[in-house]
Amino acid sequence: MKRTIIVGTRQSQLALTQTGHVIRALEQICAEQDLPYNFEIKKIVTKGDKILDVTLSKVGGKGLFVKEIEQAMLDGEIDLAVHSMKDMPAELPEGLIIGAIPKREDPRDALISRNGLELSQLPQGARIGTSSLRRSSQLAANRPDFVLEPLRGNIDSRLRKLEDEGFDAIILAAAGLLRMGWEDRITSYLPPEICLPAVGQGALGIECRESDEAVKQLLSLYNDPDTAVTVTAERRFLNVLGGSCQVPIGAFAQLNPGSDKEAPAEMVLTGLVGSPDGKVILRQSMAGNDPLLLGEALAGKLIAKGANTILASTGE
Repeated sequence: MKRTIIVGTRQSQLALTQTGHVIRALEQICAEQDLPYNFEIKKIVTKGDKILDVTLSKVGGKGLFVKEIEQAMLDGEIDLAVHSMKDMPAELPEGLIIGAIPKREDPRDALISRNGLELSQLPQGARIGTSSLRRSSQLAANRPDFVLEPLRGNIDSRLRKLEDEGFDAIILAAAGLLRMGWEDRITSYLPPEICLPAVGQGALGIECRESDEAVKQLLSLYNDPDTAVTVTAERRFLNVLGGSCQVPIGAFAQLNPGSDKEAPAEMVLTGLVGSPDGKVILRQSMAGNDPLLLGEALAGKLIAKGANTILASTGE
């Protein structure tokens, strides 16, 4: 007798596309391992999906796109959930865990401009749409002349607003565009030196109940160790800072494989805390092997440089 695993997801086009990718990958694993599972999608509307006329920083930040889904899992209505990792709060509700972090898509931000101009080619005073304080802070630091305006909505509606509302360009996560097959819309990729990604950007988090041993075992076969360890470092950095969508915070970790294959690969983690206006940008990189210790240490470095002042002033 096959068990039907109910998969919870937001109902946006991107969320459903991502969930479809995950289910197909899990079905392939089940076929290879002869595991007795079927999968069924349950669409769930989150608070973040309902509030589209206010910037994320003004309506509560992290957790806006996951709380209702997590409650459905705790209530037994669904068995696992597919999230964009960058939407996940640093701490999960008791009883829930991230069972798998599959291989990461491109973590960078992407520029989509109306006239095919790259960032450096955009004219003085160009209107840029972005839903993220992290992006607007770094763009303001790079190009103080830009007029940065909030841009909410699903990925397809934001692309429409580029044309309909007179923006010169908008900034979106490259991963969503690539998963949708819309890479032809990307004018250019913003390097992390100009726009450091959000914590976990480009990665998916597959969440499940800690008590569900069968689902945990299945998800362990889908987990990508390299992605998991780098995202863990980024999330630990965020957790120590206690950051939310009300504060411009970015982090990106990369593995540098050592010559000794028996030794753990060294990781380089870069973190950033900025003021919303981009006038203060604190940025630091550190290397290490332990993701939790590295995330903590880097957060400590930025706190020592004054990050707490920014966190306190913008978190009020």
